[in-house]
Amino acid sequence: MRVGKLSRGIATATVLSTVLLGGAAEAAVSEVIAVGTMAHSELLDGPATMTVRRLTIAPGEVLGWHYHPGIGAYTIVKSGALIVEDGCGGEVLYTEGQAFVENPNRVHRGKNLTASPVVTVQTFLVPTGTPISVSTPKLCGAPASVDECRNDGWLSFNHPRPFKSQGDCSQYVITGR
Repeated sequence: MRVGKLSRGIATATVLSTVLLGGAAEAAVSEVIAVGTMAHSELLDGPATMTVRRLTIAPGEVLGWHYHPGIGAYTIVKSGALIVEDGCGGEVLYTEGQAFVENPNRVHRGKNLTASPVVTVQTFLVPTGTPISVSTPKLCGAPASVDECRNDGWLSFNHPRPFKSQGDCSQYVITGR
């Protein structure tokens, strides 16, 4: 009886991961390497948790839309070729040995369109009690620079909120509020 329940649970988890990953047969593997806490982080103006993980993305896999709170994600491509698609449009290819920052609250997804796994190592710093990644539907935001707010660019952003004006958008970039 227990084996039957366990088998159904595994089957349900497999189906759910297949649906969430857009039909991919394999799911990304997230391995937490280390977690540490800080009583106070000046970057976050309060208590914080730092996490380092290795993420392996299977060949042909497209991750779901998500963003990283806190200071974002500092990422190194250890092996393979990773495409990062921005929720506001555009894609960037990162290859082995390249490092980049996934800006805080910027909606994106990773894609491995090759026949080999992609392995990344990431560092996150978030307020204590906050997850390192948040799943979301495809959204545009948050603005990463004041320049993105100019020339009616502020009209494009809808995450973490719509902006009332170029000044409102610029203020968000400067203050985070």
